[in-house]
Amino acid sequence: MLKYDSAAKRERQNKARRQRNRETKSAIRTAVKKFQLAVQAEDKDLAAEKLNVAIKLIDKSGSKGVYHRNTVSRKKSRLQTQFNALNKTE
Repeated sequence: MLKYDSAAKRERQNKARRQRNRETKSAIRTAVKKFQLAVQAEDKDLAAEKLNVAIKLIDKSGSKGVYHRNTVSRKKSRLQTQFNALNKTE
């Protein structure tokens, strides 16, 4: 039990945000893993589809404040590099 009402409210807000951020990050990790499995299988069409899903989730998480904008850029860049490498091996 917290001493002040404002501290209790802040704790409730932090708990809700922490839960939302965990769900978002988990969804991103899942999307990235599906993309990487498609890259390993060398399925270009599936990889392109999964890349778009992963980038959309990453962009949304950046706009919501889950990830810093530099982190968003880094993650997207690394995924795009993997996809480009897959398309080079023709």
